Amino acid sequence: MARVTVEDCIDKVSNRFELVLLAAHRARMISGGIEPSLDRDNDKNPVLALREIAVETVTFDELMESTIESHQRQIEVDEPDDEDLSLLTREGQRGKDENADDTANEDLLRALMDAQTSEDK
Repeated sequence: MARVTVEDCIDKVSNRFELVLLAAHRARMISGGIEPSLDRDNDKNPVLALREIAVETVTFDELMESTIESHQRQIEVDEPDDEDLSLLTREGQRGKDENADDTANEDLLRALMDAQTSEDK
């Protein structure tokens, strides 16, 4: 494949605009240091990205997921279910004593800080 155009890749990604966005993202990934899956053959990054899409060495789903992750500002963190939480609390029975000590230490520290600020005034 000497020259790759959008026409060569349109059967892999049906929407031209989506194809261009994904190829641009892949080209940025390559210029950022990710190793290309094909030989460069003196091609620039956008052409190499289109070649990878045409040969399907990078899948549409991988590129789509990577593109979405790159645009996310806040990543959701799964919180444990109630069942998992109860298992954690059972395992942490001995940790309750340590937590009580931590709480007492925090209360003592707050009292000392309050006393110091009242002396400074």
